[in-house]
Amino acid sequence: MSKQFDVVVIGAGPGGYIAAIRAAQLGFNVACIDEWKNAAGGPAPGGTCTNVGCIPSKALLQSSEHFHHANHHFAEHGITAKGVSMDVEKMIARKDTVVKQNNDGILYLFKKNKVSFFHGRGSFVKSDVAGYHIKVAGETDETIAGKHVIVATGSTARALPGTPFDEVSVLSNDGALRIAAVPKKLGLIGSGVIGLEMGSVWKRLGAEVTILEGLPVFLGAVDEQVAKEAHKAFTKQGLKIELGVKVGDIKTGKKGVSVAYTSAKGEAQSLEVDKLIVSIGRVPNTTGLNAEEVGLKLDERGAIEVDADCKTNLPGVWAVGDVVRGPMLAHKAEEEGVAVAERIAGQHGHVNFNTVPWVIYTSPEIAWVGRTEQQLKADGVAYKAGSFPFLANGRARALGDTTGFVKFLADAKTDEILGVHIVGPMASELISEAVVAMEFKASAEDIARICHAHPSLSEATKEAALAVDKRTLNF
Repeated sequence: MSKQFDVVVIGAGPGGYIAAIRAAQLGFNVACIDEWKNAAGGPAPGGTCTNVGCIPSKALLQSSEHFHHANHHFAEHGITAKGVSMDVEKMIARKDTVVKQNNDGILYLFKKNKVSFFHGRGSFVKSDVAGYHIKVAGETDETIAGKHVIVATGSTARALPGTPFDEVSVLSNDGALRIAAVPKKLGLIGSGVIGLEMGSVWKRLGAEVTILEGLPVFLGAVDEQVAKEAHKAFTKQGLKIELGVKVGDIKTGKKGVSVAYTSAKGEAQSLEVDKLIVSIGRVPNTTGLNAEEVGLKLDERGAIEVDADCKTNLPGVWAVGDVVRGPMLAHKAEEEGVAVAERIAGQHGHVNFNTVPWVIYTSPEIAWVGRTEQQLKADGVAYKAGSFPFLANGRARALGDTTGFVKFLADAKTDEILGVHIVGPMASELISEAVVAMEFKASAEDIARICHAHPSLSEATKEAALAVDKRTLNF
């Protein structure tokens, strides 16, 4: 007889483990299944985000930034640092420690909230009066049943056709986080979030980095003015970015990887690198879920079809995060997980896609919420724009990082904030004020009238809001 639960969550990434915890808080008997293993074979909940995504990449970015500052910026502060070197093995070990701390933290939260954790791969078996029966394939196979099932199986890196990841020479985000030594030459295909962040890490540590992007524009989803500023900054740092290329044959050998491609001008080119990171997007992870056994409907991309409330075509089955439509962002998955748990409890969980923040953790950081200027133009929306450079911000000068600006876009008639775009220091933290403001349908004038601490980077946010009405005080 299968162990019976009110809610069974398949996947313990950001969407899954948060959904399980919230459901338990609401009084449900909850099980969460996850197959991820650590180096010792033990459970490693947290999904891609914790194990080979958000968390480890930030750990490496922080380490590489310290190294870069020691070599290039300490002197201007009067600090003499000679013979600074990087122990890559130790850097990777620190990253692994940070990951394990997060894994252990999730297991603690499961215990604290009385969530039953099952280590193994979850797949549908059948449905009957007891609900949905889920097989857990682990060290010992077992089957559990749930009246409600929340699928949160995430996504996997998309490989180039004909060039599978070997995680030795051709790397996904997983292999990119485990490079054992600084490659002399590093190639990246795709200039998305993962490509830029990993390119930044290894460039700071001494690699010669070339990014090949198929699109004719850089960071097409980002506000055009921000993307141009970022491109200028990255190029100045030494990242070589080629746009509008068409990648051809990729060959691996003892000496590395050879990439044949056609440039935007139609010229045949070849890139020889020690390691190649492929970052061309991600695909929903529904392989092995056995969705067809219970009739769970998938779309042409392999994603689970859901409505606006994350309900699937099956009663009592829900899906959240990367495995469904919408942006593939950890915090979007978390919000959907909370909303679904609350909907199961008869509450009215809510996720506003229009106020989901986006962040690229490069240096400078890039963050935005709402619509871009090009989107507003395409939609025929009358708007006002205002921006303020960090060059005129006292705290940015004291930090020694004055790259970039804050940009506000507001409705021309109502002054309601329609989008905020930041490129510069701590953009990932500064964007939260804009998210809160937009959730409360604030106007640019509201932010302009709020007192901000001095000296702080957040003053650039206030000044950009003032700039919408062309009345900045410090620029």
